[in-house]
Amino acid sequence: RRARGVKTIIAQEMSLSLLSSAPVGFAAPLPAVRPVAQPRPLTMSAADGMEGAAHETGFTTWDPLGLADLGSPATLAFFRHAELKHCRVAMAAFTGWLVAVSGVHFPGLCSFSEGISFEDISQLTPMEQWGAVPALGKAQILLAIGIIEHQSEWKIKPHYMAAGGKPGDLKGLKSFWDPIGLTSKMDAKKLERQRLSEIKNGRLAMIGIVSVLIANNMPGAIPLPIAFPAGPSLVLPF
Repeated sequence: RRARGVKTIIAQEMSLSLLSSAPVGFAAPLPAVRPVAQPRPLTMSAADGMEGAAHETGFTTWDPLGLADLGSPATLAFFRHAELKHCRVAMAAFTGWLVAVSGVHFPGLCSFSEGISFEDISQLTPMEQWGAVPALGKAQILLAIGIIEHQSEWKIKPHYMAAGGKPGDLKGLKSFWDPIGLTSKMDAKKLERQRLSEIKNGRLAMIGIVSVLIANNMPGAIPLPIAFPAGPSLVLPF
């Protein structure tokens, strides 16, 4: 009897074991569920679409500090107008620096009262040439710059920071900006290309004028075999 009881208990345990393991053995594998990647938010700059993006930046806006998004559209218009103004001043300054170091000068006297000739000034370094100009001559130059600045800010309507205004547009100053009417002979595509060229050359000129001013005072700043003239990098206006 004991043997039969033991056999019966063993048989029951084996049956229960088989029944409990059957669902596990024949359960169909569940498909792996992968997490759905959430789309990243598209970030756009306020400067997207503005002129100035070209091959150098892959035709995209280069603004690593996000300066274009600091304020309103009027603020961005102010930034672009300031950039264009600095571009134009830098192009004029770099051209002036090249003329100054080449020794090219006007004939005659720069100041009749003080007997200073243009030839005397041309013997100096570029920054020293400004220091040699008489005070009255400096005042005339600064006054002319001030008049142009005033007219560009108050005469041209709409203002470049207002709706409909165009940063850098000086067409309202016809006698100053384009006296012989070169832009009037260009089509829209040509004008667009010329504006892009102005921005690109102006940006390069800003780097260029700073470079030539500090080249002699910072050895190795420009790795070119050029004998830059000695002299100060900055001078006082008067």
